[in-house]
Amino acid sequence: MGQVKRFFIAQVGKTHGLQGDLKLHIHTDFPEQFKVGYSFETSSGKLEILSVNLDRGIVRFKGYEGVDYAKKLINTKIYASLEETKERCQLKEGEHFWFEIETCSVVEEGITLGKVLEMQRLAEVNYMFIETDAKLVEDGFSKTFLVPYIERYVLETNVEKQVVLTKDAKEILEAS
Repeated sequence: MGQVKRFFIAQVGKTHGLQGDLKLHIHTDFPEQFKVGYSFETSSGKLEILSVNLDRGIVRFKGYEGVDYAKKLINTKIYASLEETKERCQLKEGEHFWFEIETCSVVEEGITLGKVLEMQRLAEVNYMFIETDAKLVEDGFSKTFLVPYIERYVLETNVEKQVVLTKDAKEILEAS
Protein backbone atom coordinates (compact mmCIF):
# COMPACT_ATOMS: atom_id res chain seq x y z
CA MET A 1 0.00 0.00 0.00
CA GLY A 2 1.34 3.45 -0.95
CA GLN A 3 2.42 6.20 1.39
CA VAL A 4 -0.39 8.64 2.32
CA LYS A 5 0.39 12.09 0.95
CA ARG A 6 0.28 14.72 3.67
CA PHE A 7 0.15 18.49 3.40
CA PHE A 8 1.80 21.01 5.71
CA ILE A 9 -1.01 22.93 7.46
CA ALA A 10 0.55 24.51 10.57
CA GLN A 11 3.65 24.95 12.66
CA VAL A 12 3.99 25.08 16.42
CA GLY A 13 5.68 28.18 17.83
CA LYS A 14 6.94 29.22 21.25
CA THR A 15 5.39 28.27 24.57
CA HIS A 16 2.75 30.56 26.02
CA GLY A 17 2.35 30.55 29.78
CA LEU A 18 3.10 27.65 32.12
CA GLN A 19 0.29 25.17 31.30
CA GLY A 20 1.78 23.81 28.07
CA ASP A 21 0.09 26.22 25.67
CA LEU A 22 1.93 26.83 22.42
CA LYS A 23 1.57 29.41 19.66
CA LEU A 24 -0.05 27.89 16.56
CA HIS A 25 0.98 29.31 13.19
CA ILE A 26 -1.74 28.19 10.76
CA HIS A 27 -0.85 27.74 7.07
CA THR A 28 -4.27 26.69 5.78
CA ASP A 29 -7.51 28.40 4.80
CA PHE A 30 -9.34 25.98 7.11
CA PRO A 31 -8.51 26.72 10.76
CA GLU A 32 -11.71 24.85 11.75
CA GLN A 33 -9.84 21.57 11.40
CA PHE A 34 -8.04 22.33 14.69
CA LYS A 35 -10.54 20.98 17.24
CA VAL A 36 -10.23 19.34 20.64
CA GLY A 37 -9.80 15.59 20.20
CA TYR A 38 -8.50 15.75 16.63
CA SER A 39 -5.17 14.04 16.04
CA PHE A 40 -2.55 15.00 13.48
CA GLU A 41 0.60 13.49 12.06
CA THR A 42 3.47 15.83 12.86
CA SER A 43 7.24 16.02 12.63
CA SER A 44 7.17 15.01 16.34
CA GLY A 45 4.86 12.00 15.87
CA LYS A 46 1.09 11.79 16.27
CA LEU A 47 -0.36 14.58 18.45
CA GLU A 48 -3.89 15.04 19.81
CA ILE A 49 -5.31 18.48 20.54
CA LEU A 50 -6.22 18.90 24.22
CA SER A 51 -7.31 22.54 23.94
CA VAL A 52 -7.26 25.20 21.26
CA ASN A 53 -8.10 28.90 21.02
CA LEU A 54 -8.07 29.95 17.36
CA ASP A 55 -8.76 33.61 18.18
CA ARG A 56 -5.53 33.76 20.18
CA GLY A 57 -3.67 31.22 18.02
CA ILE A 58 -2.95 28.97 21.02
CA VAL A 59 -2.93 25.15 21.20
CA ARG A 60 -2.18 22.50 23.85
CA PHE A 61 -1.48 18.85 23.09
CA LYS A 62 -2.38 15.78 25.13
CA GLY A 63 0.62 14.45 27.04
CA TYR A 64 2.49 17.77 26.79
CA GLU A 65 0.79 19.67 29.62
CA GLY A 66 3.30 21.89 31.35
CA VAL A 67 5.84 24.29 29.87
CA ASP A 68 8.81 21.88 30.04
CA TYR A 69 6.97 19.19 28.05
CA ALA A 70 5.51 21.71 25.61
CA LYS A 71 8.96 23.12 24.80
CA LYS A 72 9.78 19.79 23.11
CA LEU A 73 7.17 20.62 20.44
CA ILE A 74 8.50 24.05 19.41
CA ASN A 75 8.89 24.21 15.59
CA THR A 76 6.90 20.99 15.09
CA LYS A 77 5.25 20.86 11.66
CA ILE A 78 1.63 19.65 11.50
CA TYR A 79 0.28 17.74 8.51
CA ALA A 80 -3.10 16.55 7.19
CA SER A 81 -3.95 14.03 4.48
CA LEU A 82 -6.38 14.71 1.62
CA GLU A 83 -8.97 12.48 3.29
CA GLU A 84 -8.66 14.26 6.66
CA THR A 85 -8.91 17.65 4.95
CA LYS A 86 -12.03 16.68 2.98
CA GLU A 87 -13.63 15.22 6.11
CA ARG A 88 -12.85 18.13 8.45
CA CYS A 89 -13.25 21.16 6.16
CA GLN A 90 -16.53 22.46 4.80
CA LEU A 91 -16.46 24.15 1.40
CA LYS A 92 -19.04 26.66 0.26
CA GLU A 93 -20.86 26.21 -3.04
CA GLY A 94 -18.44 26.65 -5.95
CA GLU A 95 -15.31 26.37 -3.77
CA HIS A 96 -12.60 23.79 -4.37
CA PHE A 97 -9.55 22.56 -2.52
CA TRP A 98 -6.27 23.55 -4.19
CA PHE A 99 -5.26 19.90 -4.51
CA GLU A 100 -8.42 19.31 -6.58
CA ILE A 101 -7.50 22.12 -9.00
CA GLU A 102 -3.87 21.09 -9.30
CA THR A 103 -3.47 18.74 -12.32
CA CYS A 104 -6.59 20.14 -14.04
CA SER A 105 -6.25 21.11 -17.69
CA VAL A 106 -6.75 24.80 -18.49
CA VAL A 107 -8.99 25.18 -21.54
CA GLU A 108 -10.03 28.34 -23.38
CA GLU A 109 -12.37 28.32 -26.38
CA GLY A 110 -11.70 24.61 -26.91
CA ILE A 111 -7.90 25.00 -26.86
CA THR A 112 -5.88 23.38 -24.05
CA LEU A 113 -3.50 26.05 -22.77
CA GLY A 114 -1.81 23.76 -20.26
CA LYS A 115 -2.08 21.98 -16.93
CA VAL A 116 -2.21 23.50 -13.42
CA LEU A 117 1.01 22.44 -11.66
CA GLU A 118 0.17 24.15 -8.39
CA MET A 119 -1.85 26.89 -6.78
CA GLN A 120 0.00 29.83 -5.24
CA ARG A 121 -1.12 32.78 -3.15
CA LEU A 122 0.56 36.09 -3.90
CA ALA A 123 -0.58 39.26 -2.12
CA GLU A 124 -3.99 37.83 -1.14
CA VAL A 125 -4.74 36.60 -4.69
CA ASN A 126 -4.73 32.92 -5.64
CA TYR A 127 -2.95 32.06 -8.88
CA MET A 128 -2.80 28.96 -11.04
CA PHE A 129 0.82 28.16 -11.92
CA ILE A 130 0.34 26.55 -15.32
CA GLU A 131 2.66 24.37 -17.38
CA THR A 132 1.97 25.40 -20.97
CA ASP A 133 0.78 22.71 -23.39
CA ALA A 134 3.69 21.25 -25.39
CA LYS A 135 2.19 22.30 -28.76
CA LEU A 136 2.02 25.93 -27.63
CA VAL A 137 5.61 25.79 -26.30
CA GLU A 138 6.68 24.50 -29.76
CA ASP A 139 4.93 27.56 -31.23
CA GLY A 140 7.19 29.78 -29.10
CA PHE A 141 5.05 30.42 -26.03
CA SER A 142 6.50 30.46 -22.50
CA LYS A 143 6.84 27.06 -20.78
CA THR A 144 4.89 28.28 -17.72
CA PHE A 145 2.60 31.15 -16.80
CA LEU A 146 0.40 32.44 -13.96
CA VAL A 147 -3.32 33.15 -14.19
CA PRO A 148 -5.23 34.71 -11.28
CA TYR A 149 -7.87 32.30 -9.98
CA ILE A 150 -10.60 34.95 -9.99
CA GLU A 151 -13.94 35.35 -11.74
CA ARG A 152 -12.40 37.70 -14.32
CA TYR A 153 -10.40 34.77 -15.79
CA VAL A 154 -12.05 31.57 -14.51
CA LEU A 155 -15.42 30.73 -16.04
CA GLU A 156 -15.86 27.28 -14.52
CA THR A 157 -13.92 24.66 -12.57
CA ASN A 158 -15.01 21.05 -12.95
CA VAL A 159 -12.81 18.87 -10.73
CA GLU A 160 -14.63 15.69 -11.81
CA LYS A 161 -13.66 16.33 -15.45
CA GLN A 162 -10.28 17.78 -14.35
CA VAL A 163 -10.78 21.01 -16.32
CA VAL A 164 -10.71 24.75 -15.64
CA LEU A 165 -12.43 26.83 -18.33
CA THR A 166 -10.94 30.30 -18.71
CA LYS A 167 -11.36 33.54 -20.62
CA ASP A 168 -8.50 35.92 -21.50
CA ALA A 169 -5.91 33.52 -20.02
CA LYS A 170 -4.42 33.08 -23.49
CA GLU A 171 -3.69 36.83 -23.51
CA ILE A 172 -1.68 36.35 -20.31
CA LEU A 173 0.20 33.45 -21.91
CA GLU A 174 0.91 35.54 -25.03
CA ALA A 175 2.31 38.33 -22.83
CA SER A 176 4.47 35.91 -20.79
